[in-house]
Parts: sequence; C-alpha cells; structure tokens
Amino acid sequence: MLTDSIFSQLALWQLLALAAGFVWSGFVRSGLGFGGAALTLPLLLMVHNDVLLYLPAICWQLLIFSSLTLATRLDNINWGFLLRLTLLLALPFAAGLFGLLNLSLQVLSFFVYGMTLVYGVLYALDRVLVSKNRYIDGLCLIAGGYVSGVSLIGAPLIMAYSAARLPASQLRDTLFVMWIVLVIGKLVTFSAAGVNLQWQLSALTLPLVGLGHYLGLKVHAKLVGSSRRQFSQIIGIGLCSVSLFGLWAAL
Repeated sequence: MLTDSIFSQLALWQLLALAAGFVWSGFVRSGLGFGGAALTLPLLLMVHNDVLLYLPAICWQLLIFSSLTLATRLDNINWGFLLRLTLLLALPFAAGLFGLLNLSLQVLSFFVYGMTLVYGVLYALDRVLVSKNRYIDGLCLIAGGYVSGVSLIGAPLIMAYSAARLPASQLRDTLFVMWIVLVIGKLVTFSAAGVNLQWQLSALTLPLVGLGHYLGLKVHAKLVGSSRRQFSQIIGIGLCSVSLFGLWAAL
C-alpha cells in the first residue's frame, strides 16, 4: 500500500514527529473546540508533503472524538443556528472540495502554510477574528467554508462568524456538530473520488489522538480563563515559525 511505502522510508525522528503531531491534534481540538487540523497540518506536511495522505485520517479522528465529546452534551447545541450555518457553508465548502481534488500538491501546501501563517500572526498579536460588520462577517464565513473544503483549516474563520452570534456556553459544542457535518461531507467526497481513506493510518494514530483529546479536556477550563491569551500567543509564534519554514522549504 502507498501508506506502507511512505512510512517505511521515514527516519525515527520523523515518525516521532508524526506521533507528536497527532497527540497535538487531539489536544487542540478538545482544548479549544476548533483548530485540530489548522494547527496540526503544517507540522505533518513538514514530515511528508501530501495533504491527501493526512486529511482522511484527521477526518476520521475528528468524527470519533467530537462525537464522544458531544455524547452527553446534545442539550447544549443551538440546532437552529447550526442549520442556518450549514446552509450558508454548503456552496463555498463544495467549491473548496473541488479545489482539493484538482489542485496540485504544491499549491495545496502553499495554501495550508499561507493560511496558517495568517492565523499565526493573529494569535501572536492576540488579535481575535471578530467583526461587527455583517458584510465582513459574510466574507469570513465564505472564506471559512472554502478553506474547510480545501484542507479543513477554516475553523478560525467560521469561529469568527459564530462567536458573535452564539452564547459562549454553546459555541464549542455547536461547532463540534458543524465539524462533524463537514467531515462527513468530505469523507463521502473522498470515497466517491477514489481517494484512499487511510484506514490504517487512522487506526494506528487513534490512541495518540485519544491521549491528546484527554489532556485537552483536562485543560479546557484553564484555556478559556486567564491563561488563554498567553497560550494563544505561544501557539501563534510557533505557527509563524513553522509556516515560514514550510513556505521556504516548498520554494
């Protein structure tokens, strides 16, 4: 299999880097409620530059662990807002899926690193993506849908639109359901297009993501408190460094 041939060629430090990346993915997703892919894909691409290798595995993991988190919190979801958000995201998300299946790997890598660099700068400067202008909010939502279709890293943009329209207590759980809807759409598209769904990679890394998920749940309360700002700034500086190095290496 393709996956076997790729990972058999990796050095030990590369395998350890992948393992750490998947632990980080679970930690961020459950700790912040978003960003598991956005804050992890750039790290994984530095080990092996193939978006379509990692995205199916990330999709399965997001589907499983988001469902586990929501199992006892269904009464905390704003279903009306969720339905409206799904309808608004449908077209830009579909356009992003088309781009994912037709753009070259190099273009996709530039796209991921470029968007992550934007997020990194915002985090490092402690700037929150929130607008009081409905037209700018609409652009953020369209961009978030397209970026999510291309690479599942549109969560911060969708978060910017949703944060101004949902109570803070409902935000994370409602968006978790949104991520599940988007992931199901992406997996169905992958299957129809004949993309390898990476069952083996998903199974092997599931315990790693589970560890990160558990740690993220433990620190969630602290991250939404006074320590969140410093945590976000540290993430931002790290993302900028990784993205700049990734863009340089891709060139």
